[in-house]
Amino acid sequence: MGLFKRNPFGHILFLKRWLIRIAGAVTHRRYRGFNQLEIDGSEIIRALPDRNVLFISNHQTYFADVVAMFHVFNASLKGREDNIKNIGYLWEPKLNMYYIGAKETLQANFLTKVLAYAGAITVERTWRAGGKDVAEHEQKSVNPNDTENIGIALEDGWVITFPQGTTKSFKPVRKGTAHIIKNHKPIVVPIVIDGFRRSFDKKGLRLKKKGILQSFIIKEPLDIDYENDTIEEIVEKVEYAIEQHPSFLKVIPVEVIEEQQELDRMRQWHY
Repeated sequence: MGLFKRNPFGHILFLKRWLIRIAGAVTHRRYRGFNQLEIDGSEIIRALPDRNVLFISNHQTYFADVVAMFHVFNASLKGREDNIKNIGYLWEPKLNMYYIGAKETLQANFLTKVLAYAGAITVERTWRAGGKDVAEHEQKSVNPNDTENIGIALEDGWVITFPQGTTKSFKPVRKGTAHIIKNHKPIVVPIVIDGFRRSFDKKGLRLKKKGILQSFIIKEPLDIDYENDTIEEIVEKVEYAIEQHPSFLKVIPVEVIEEQQELDRMRQWHY
């Protein structure tokens, strides 16, 4: 019976465990070898409860970001101090860990469907379709099954979300994240990443450049008044926490902004 034990979404945990082990082994050198992942805040991960934790992060690639989180979270839980040395931490990975991803992305092909089995909660993006933004008057209503599934995942364990819903920098945080926080009252842990956009292609599946220093900063949980904070106030707290509030643009050096704009132009041609 234990061999076929399933999580609340019907995924067989035995298969999920092996998918995480194999994917971890294949991707480990992307963060410790070809490139180096600089981590800060492992002790915060170890202090968290086993359930009802929501991780919020800025987003740079479709898959490399979340794969790095699986590495860092499991390494931290196994006592690694701000590093992912010795991949043995993935032999018994945390299985009640999920990430929110766009259905159109995760159902694109066989590989993405396999990655989805490792822990994805697929949602239909109401504001984008076919890789393009949708006008507000044309947006579909939110699928209630999506929000229900996120609640189920939080009840079972940890959930990773990218509240901007896009890999583009300084896009607004979606209000749906604030509603999740308001309704389910999770511990909200911010993460700020950098270097992934330079290391990988947009999908995060192909290594684009070696020798990049990637950063992964885990911050203290947000102080949220679940009863009295408004949706707008929670959105603003999230934007500041993941360093995507418009005010951060004022302190970013001009050359960094120009570099980002050049990368965006290049991706229009290469992807």
